[in-house]
Amino acid sequence: MISRILSTATRALLPILLLFSFFVLVRGHQEPGGGFVGGLIAAMAFALYTIANGITHARLIFPLQPNVFIVGGLLLAMGSGMVSLFLGRPGFTSLWGTFEFPLVGPLSTPLLFDIGVYMVVLGVTTGIIFTLKLKQ
Repeated sequence: MISRILSTATRALLPILLLFSFFVLVRGHQEPGGGFVGGLIAAMAFALYTIANGITHARLIFPLQPNVFIVGGLLLAMGSGMVSLFLGRPGFTSLWGTFEFPLVGPLSTPLLFDIGVYMVVLGVTTGIIFTLKLKQ
């Protein structure tokens, strides 16, 4: 049985938790946080929504299949490390661009790596959650 109170609360909490996971992701270069912790927070938000509303509703709001996030995240993380090889430097050397995003900072390979890790963690965790047979 689905609780109306929990269902209503999770509809309000989901965007807040996703925004907080983005904050933790971009904060992770200078202080604790980053792609792994941000991905876990986002996955926790979808897990809470799944528990409250059921798997069918959760799959409707999750944009893509979890495998797409896993593969895309791995490609982005590996690609960010290979950029330095093409510039004649050792692999996974940190590079910073000249363009700066407001509130995030300069575009850099560590940021791209963190986004890749975020996507992998989100994809793996939601993939596990979506395969569980939760009681409705």
